[in-house]
Order: sequence, then structure tokens, then C-alpha cells
Amino acid sequence: MSRSTAAPSGFRGVFALGGGAALPVHAFLARLPAALCPVGTLMLINTRDGIGAAGAVASALWLGQAVGGPVIGRSADRRGHRPVLLVACGANALTLFALVSAVLGGLPLPALLALAAAAGLTVPQVGPLARARWARLAGEDRVLKGAALSFDTTLDEVGFMVGPALAGILAVAVHPASALVFAGVLILVFGTLFALHPTAPGPTAPGPTASARAGGAAQPSTIQPTASPTASASARTRTRTTRTTRTTRTMTARAAVRLWSPGLVLLFALAVLQGAAMSGANTGVNALAEARGEPGAAGLVWAAMAVTSSVAGFATVARPGSTDLTVRLRRTIALQAVLTLPLLAVSGLWEAAFAVGAVGSAVAPHLIALFALVERAGPAERLAEAMTLLGSGLILGQALAAAVAGPLAAAYGHRAAFAVACGAVVTSAVVAAVARPGWVRGATGPAPTPASQHDADAGESRTGGVDASRTKDFTRNVTKDVTPDGTPHIPAPRADGRPTPRR
Repeated sequence: MSRSTAAPSGFRGVFALGGGAALPVHAFLARLPAALCPVGTLMLINTRDGIGAAGAVASALWLGQAVGGPVIGRSADRRGHRPVLLVACGANALTLFALVSAVLGGLPLPALLALAAAAGLTVPQVGPLARARWARLAGEDRVLKGAALSFDTTLDEVGFMVGPALAGILAVAVHPASALVFAGVLILVFGTLFALHPTAPGPTAPGPTASARAGGAAQPSTIQPTASPTASASARTRTRTTRTTRTTRTMTARAAVRLWSPGLVLLFALAVLQGAAMSGANTGVNALAEARGEPGAAGLVWAAMAVTSSVAGFATVARPGSTDLTVRLRRTIALQAVLTLPLLAVSGLWEAAFAVGAVGSAVAPHLIALFALVERAGPAERLAEAMTLLGSGLILGQALAAAVAGPLAAAYGHRAAFAVACGAVVTSAVVAAVARPGWVRGATGPAPTPASQHDADAGESRTGGVDASRTKDFTRNVTKDVTPDGTPHIPAPRADGRPTPRR
């Protein structure tokens, strides 16, 4: 899109892109239940059945979310965000209320596991779908798209700082079940508002290549109106048939678009490793706090990471820089690996707070680069599915690391859990470092700064997309070969037989 003046960038550009503050506010409050539910589930089940059953139910919730995320993303691409979000928000809220009722009603553990898995399956995936929405709103403006994705990823970090603390406050001040009830109300109200926002994308149209593979695009209906009731009914039937055929072909074409690419596979693996690193560190903090006789301090220690990560994320939005995304990802993973290693020497809670706070300064920039690359690695027709897939990778890594780090911490102490975190992030750094150049299409080359983006757009505005100096040279060369009456100029041969130079 041509612009004669520089478009707003940073926070101003992001808020202008969403049409004001309503979209970020709705998206933040609608995704807050994702941070409330795991902690709220642990606290609620622990009060009745102990930590063993609580961990099993929380794992079922995580597993359901990891499995259901890509399914919801795929449905959002096919049918549009609005109907899928409305159904998912209603189903998720009702399932959370049912889980609370089952716990308070004394239902056995298998019933709780089934309800927790159902609650995970129906999580509306607001975070990944919000990132897909921002990417589509920004269009081809790489600067604004990067700022929007950075801002949205940082909202996740803020949510995971506020969510656990809020769940703990509600459990102590109100009731152990209040966190899950509050999460259900949030998702029902603000999830619905997020779904109904005017920026909600409709079904993704397949690209030309996908359409060709699916047998070509459907032709528009050419039914003419008629005054005859029988003819009108026939026309309406043919119109519905045409629309159904077009919808079927569109869905078939979209399904023909390949989701997995080498770049997306690598990004998914990095997401799993990042989730494992965060879960291992969290398990170590909890084991350390319990060993020191202050289990309630674990949340405060972990909040140090969320604070520094949020600050680093907002700084990235304000000053995105012009570094290549793959280079930025390698650097942030390497920095996180270096900052994670000191956790192995931690022996007190204050030391742990400073250590995880240092790690947090690299977490948000790492995730920002990761999700920005997913936007380029995944096909546009299946962008929401690609985003939810990466979210499922993070959750899967957390669940796997928790299953390994928990028993290790119980047997060998908090340093064993921290070792899991260190191993995961070092492996991630090695994988990113050895990946071949250009493993994500469109990610090479420096990202444009707002000034360079404005200059490029201004050049397009002046010349219609063609450089003015090149147009001038082309015009001069063409006119030199034409005589004043418009006939081609044919130079006379030279006496020495050599070609005559062009004028």
C-alpha cells in the first residue's frame, strides 16, 4: 500500500492497526485463563486429593490443550475465527464450571481427568489466533507486523506473570475453586468480545497454486433474477448449490496446501525445547522453595522472570532493530543458554530470583523471534494452525519436562531440575546454530526499519512501484532510437565496416 507520509510505528502503530485499545485489552483478558487454569487446577485438586492427583489432572489439562490447539487453529483457517472462537469459548467455560462442580461434588479421579482433558481440548487458543490476526492486519508491512507480533507475544508474558499470582490470591482470599470459576467467566465474556471484534478474519482463501491443485476456483454464479416463483426457487437452489460447491472446493484447496516444511519442523522442535527449559526451571524453583520451608515463595521467585521478560518484550516493540530474524533467534537462544547455566549454582531463594530474572531478559525476545519466523515458515492459508501448532509445542515441552524434572528433583534436589532446563536450552542453542542458512523462507536479509520502509513506500508512490531514475534512463534510451516523425532510427554504416555507435 502506498503512503505519502510515514505510518506510525511501535506502540502507536500497533494500536492504530487494531483500531484502538479494545482489541489488545480483549485479547489479553481472554488469554489470561490459560495462565489461571493450570495453577488453579493444582490448588483445587490438591486441597481434596493431594499433590499427586493434582499433578495428574493438570497434566491431562496440558495434554488436551496440546492436542486441541492445532485442531482449533485449522478450523479457524477453514471457517473463520469468529464462529470457531464463539463455540470454543462457550464449550471451555462450561467445561471449567463442570470440572469445579465435579471436584466439589466428590466425583472420582477418572471423571476429573476426563473433564480436565476436555477443558484442555476446548481452550480457545486466543494467543496464537491473536498473533495470526495481527499478522493479517499488518499485511506486507514487515515493520508493523514485527511490532504487532512482538507486542502480542509480550502480552503472553504479562499474562503468565499475572495469572499464577492472581490464582494464588483468589485461592487464599476467596476459595480454592475461585480461580477456575473466574477463568471461565473471563473466557466467556472477553473471549466472546475478542471473537466478535470487527478485525476477526473470515475463512482463509486458498492461493492460486492450491486452487489449481484442487481443480480450479469456482466460477461466480450467473443466475439471473426472474419473476416466476418456480424459477426463483430453482435459482435459489442453484445459488445454494454453487455456494456449497465453492465452499467445498475452497476447503479442499486449503487442505491441499502443505503445512509442514523443514523450517516449521525446526521451529516446532525449538518450541518444545523452550517449553522444556521453562518447565525445568519452574520445577527447580518450586523444589528449592519447598526445601527451604517456604513453598509459597516459589510464585514470587518465578515472577522475577515474568517481570524482566515483559520489560524486554516491550523494549523489543519500541526498538525492534534491523537484525535478520534467524540471526536474532540464534542470538537470543544463545544468550538464554548462557544466563540459564548459573541456575546450577543456586542454593537460596534470593539467588534463584536474581538468576531467573536474568534468564527472563532473553525469554521474550526469543519467543518474539520464534513466532515471527512461524508467520513466514507457515503457509498463509493455514497461518492460525501454524501458530497454534507452535503453542502446542511449548505446552508439550512443559509437560514432558515436568514429568522428568519432578521425579529428578524429588530424588536429587532442585539442581537436578535446573539441569533439565540447562540441557534443553543448550540443545536448542546448538540446533539453531547448526541449522543451514535460509531454513525459513523470507527470513534472510535485515528487517526494514520504519524509516527505510517509509522511503520504499514513498518511492512506490512517486513512480507506481518503479524507480524514477531507471524510468528516466529507459525513456531516454528509447527516444534516442526514434526519429522526430516517429519512425525507427537506423544508423548508417561506417566506411571502415565497424558498427556505428548508438547516439
